[in-house]
Amino acid sequence: MIPKVPPSREQRPLDFGIIRRLLRYTRPHARLRNSLFLLVVLRSIQLPIVTWATARVISGPIAEMDVRGTLLGVLGFLAFAAFTEICFVYRSRFALMLGELVVQDLRHQIYEHLLRMPISYFKRTQVGRLIGRITSDVDVVRVGVQDVAFVSTVQVGNMIVSAALMLYYDWKLFLAVLVMAPMLWTIVRHFRKKLSQAYRAQQESFSRVTATLAESVNGIREIQGFVAQNVNGGLFGQLIYDHSKYNMGAARHSAVFQPLLEFNGQLFLAILLVVGGYQALSRDVELEALIQFLFLSNAFFAAIPMIGNQYNQALTAMAGAERVFRLLDLEPEWKDAPDATDVGRIEGRDELRDLDFEYLPGTPVLRGVSLRVEPGQTIALVGPTGSGKSTIVNLIAKLYLPTSGELSIDGREIRSITSPSLHRQIACVTQENFLFTGTVRDNVRVGRPGASDRDVLEAARALDVLDMLQELPEGLETRVGEKGAGLSLGQRQIVCFVRAMIADPRILILDEATSSVDGLSEAAIVETLRSRAGRRTTIVISHHRSTISF
Repeated sequence: MIPKVPPSREQRPLDFGIIRRLLRYTRPHARLRNSLFLLVVLRSIQLPIVTWATARVISGPIAEMDVRGTLLGVLGFLAFAAFTEICFVYRSRFALMLGELVVQDLRHQIYEHLLRMPISYFKRTQVGRLIGRITSDVDVVRVGVQDVAFVSTVQVGNMIVSAALMLYYDWKLFLAVLVMAPMLWTIVRHFRKKLSQAYRAQQESFSRVTATLAESVNGIREIQGFVAQNVNGGLFGQLIYDHSKYNMGAARHSAVFQPLLEFNGQLFLAILLVVGGYQALSRDVELEALIQFLFLSNAFFAAIPMIGNQYNQALTAMAGAERVFRLLDLEPEWKDAPDATDVGRIEGRDELRDLDFEYLPGTPVLRGVSLRVEPGQTIALVGPTGSGKSTIVNLIAKLYLPTSGELSIDGREIRSITSPSLHRQIACVTQENFLFTGTVRDNVRVGRPGASDRDVLEAARALDVLDMLQELPEGLETRVGEKGAGLSLGQRQIVCFVRAMIADPRILILDEATSSVDGLSEAAIVETLRSRAGRRTTIVISHHRSTISF
């Protein structure tokens, strides 16, 4: 039995609002899109004409035993068919280009949107789900843009032109085609809702698989350390099994839908053969017209299964687009006030007055906190784990906003200050020691992207850690893996110190910053920080007495 996923909102088979929104992403590439559309219209006319030309050669010169006419007809057919295929090549090429450009723009917009989201969003959202949005969900949108819209237009145009030619040759036979239309509509209506729900469930299931995979990779040390491979493997296996069920459910509906459309096409042809054959035997219709009509009706009905397949792909693309736009439409919990202005160069005076903060409504983390830090002053925050020390510095750094009370920097309420102008003057070194993939030098330059090689050396020398960095296998050019892989915890922490110092911050936050550094290195770093503190405000969170005392 296929597991059920409760829909987050009413599920509609096709949402033309989402379709229009997707089409807006083609506006920056209007020249390419318009050229593609012209080729699509041209090809939709060419296909039935190729079919008509085939029938015309058979019913004309071939039936009349006209060798010269047959040769000329075949040559004309080949020339037109070659032109048709050239149009097809460029139609496919332009469609792939447009799809790639739209996907590029969409992924870039998602990434920029994520960078604007507050820290709290990432604390409660699985990384794998975000990866799923920007990979698999966007990929199915690509199919919708480059295939569904234009292939469907070609096939619909093919049907319209074929229908017009059939009507021209014999309106009575054409009525037999129209009689079958209600049957097609009934089939499509029956399956569209089932397929829509199946594809949405399929996408949601894949998102859970990627989220669990990302979580397992990040937690591989704990999984192996606690010998939890079998437990986690079993949970992941269940997710894979469920995802397979969703895939099979979607495939089952599609496997019935497509053959039904094809069978109806064959049934239509059978009816036409009976009706048309009777008319030909009764001399009510010319044999030439009947041949033309049958060829054109075959082209007409052949387009129906293809449109059905594109409909399936459209539903898949809709499911992906719906999830992507749901992310893009998600407003940050907070953002800078419209009247917020740059703070300029700060002195580092921080003041908290009767400040309250809650991560979750109704669950206070800080209550009635008041604190004043003068420029150039060093203070230490000491307390048990979970007492709110890191929360205070996160509020000062404007990674969160207070629930109530007031927090000011140099006398300005923090809500009136733009976040980037404040963040540029605050540096934080924590025990988490996050490093990016790249070289040690690249990671140091994160603190000041425009820093020269000389600036990097001077920052390391100022902290008296240059010798340690140069002792790495390739010195400052040593490659660092994801999250700092390849360096010890202490080496990562030293790189983070240099990164903070090269930024020349006005407020320096040290949150258990020397927890992984040996005592000798810690003493050297603390002494350097003490001697170079100047007018810099420093806030220290540590259980090490040596760090607190500086």
